[in-house]
Amino acid sequence: MPIAAAIRIGHVHLKVANLERALGFYCGVLGFEIMQLMGDSAAFISAGGYHHHIGINTIGLNTWESEGGEPPALGTTGLYHLAILYPTRAALGDALRRVVQAGIPLDGAADHGVSEALYLRDPDENGVELYRDRPQADWPRDAKGNLAMYTRHLDVRALLAEARAKTKPIEVDSVGPKDLG
Repeated sequence: MPIAAAIRIGHVHLKVANLERALGFYCGVLGFEIMQLMGDSAAFISAGGYHHHIGINTIGLNTWESEGGEPPALGTTGLYHLAILYPTRAALGDALRRVVQAGIPLDGAADHGVSEALYLRDPDENGVELYRDRPQADWPRDAKGNLAMYTRHLDVRALLAEARAKTKPIEVDSVGPKDLG
């Protein structure tokens, strides 16, 4: 028996090596707000003033077990990435603008039919997906009506064009691998 459709994944806690550096990325680049600092070992951040108990838009950053630590080696288990859902394509474009202006390279960018996604790494090498969902009625389906997700090229130039930023244009070649543009 499936669980209730209203169930959502709540907050995530990331172990980081340097709290100030992590806040520079999540707050300074991505635009989250600090809701509470717990000394110099933890911070609770959110989008839109949400608090820290349940909410996809809440991230807890802490150094409780990881201060000064190294990222996990490739080939080990753990978090693959955290995904941050943006409400519109323009908001996702603005997130891309912020990432590019900060000089952070993309690991990838993809159109999955159900969503458009940008993939990158935070300063502690945690995978981060920035994405927006398409309306469910627009999701690709096969002849039997089953979900038919795919991975195709995402036009990052068009995505940047939708950004609501009021800053000077940026050169898309600085986004990352040439095949993303």
